[in-house]
Amino acid sequence: MSRSVEIVGAGLAGLAAACRFAQLGWRVSLHERSHELRMFGAGIWLWESGLKTLSVLGAFEQATARARTIQEWRIADRNGNTLMSRPMTRTDRLLLPPRADLYQALIDRAIALNVEIFTSSTVTDVNAEGEIVLQSGARRRADLVLIANGAYSVLREQILATAWMDFGIEAGIRMLIDQKPGDPTEIITEYWDGAWRLLFNPCTSGENYIFLSAPVGDERARKLPIDRALWKEHFPDAGGLIDRFSEASRWDRLVNVRCRHWSDGHVAVIGDAAHAMPPNLGQAANTAFINIMALAMILEDNRDIPGALRTWEVAQRPISDHVQWWSYLYGFVLGKWPEKQLALRSDALRALSKTEWFDHSLNLGARHVPAGFEGVGVITPQVPRKFPVESIVSMLASRAVG
Repeated sequence: MSRSVEIVGAGLAGLAAACRFAQLGWRVSLHERSHELRMFGAGIWLWESGLKTLSVLGAFEQATARARTIQEWRIADRNGNTLMSRPMTRTDRLLLPPRADLYQALIDRAIALNVEIFTSSTVTDVNAEGEIVLQSGARRRADLVLIANGAYSVLREQILATAWMDFGIEAGIRMLIDQKPGDPTEIITEYWDGAWRLLFNPCTSGENYIFLSAPVGDERARKLPIDRALWKEHFPDAGGLIDRFSEASRWDRLVNVRCRHWSDGHVAVIGDAAHAMPPNLGQAANTAFINIMALAMILEDNRDIPGALRTWEVAQRPISDHVQWWSYLYGFVLGKWPEKQLALRSDALRALSKTEWFDHSLNLGARHVPAGFEGVGVITPQVPRKFPVESIVSMLASRAVG
């Protein structure tokens, strides 16, 4: 007899989980409180780990049909001087589709896999026995309940999972703008000016994705419609780009969520409900995908669901914690570095980015092979390497002498 799963939240994590469990023969019900399935946002970074997941789910072709294939991610100062370059290869890819394309591909795949989708369906309570309670008072029981309703999930506290929630020091604005002749089509450029950031992402043949971040206390920076004059003050060489900024923008706090545990009995949290992080590495959705793939694989051969959920967390927490910490640290370095020492920050980033330790640590999640890809079982993530203190001190010293 097939097992059943009730999934709360039809975002990217909820849909990916619905597709994977349905593929494996589970009876899947997906609950979305909105009256329709819709996706906010602009573009999304899909690293190798996420692309492999989509391939397994059968959503790769549709999700990436319009996506730009990125050849390089570079960080530059406000004058365009390169601080870091992260190249891509054919086996270490980064594709950048509109988020709506990815979302629709997962919706279509879920429908094709006979996932039962309920809209205008608000879940008010869950319990460890695998029961959910709807706003109408109706109760539904399943072998597994997955909470996938985002960083601000109230249901997460029904299993007392939240350790802390940090609203951080940055605010972010996302938008899509028109593609113009001469715009880069293969290179992401992330401009830094102190604590302010402008990220240009080629997205499709007709649109580019822009992400802006600034200290959350900067009222002008979080103003909508966008204060173009402010951003030109910080990035004068990008004036032509800034003039194209869209009025249809979205402002967000860049939040972190850490959990005491990911599960209780037959209930687990996934996606942003489990490990929300700032979008600094573009790995939040990719991390959710690899965790979902691992969970489905562990449950394939284990009928003890509470025990399997504990095993899953032990296996997956290290890589999730690592990616989340690096995303958090990235924002801290960007937003809290002393203004008088920005030259040192630039030198430190140039030096660090050339080390094997930095490359390994930055890309640990992006290069992870998800469970279920071409016969791969649940694998233990690589252990983060030791910080290369001596080599970094030596490089910085040589730059100072030079």
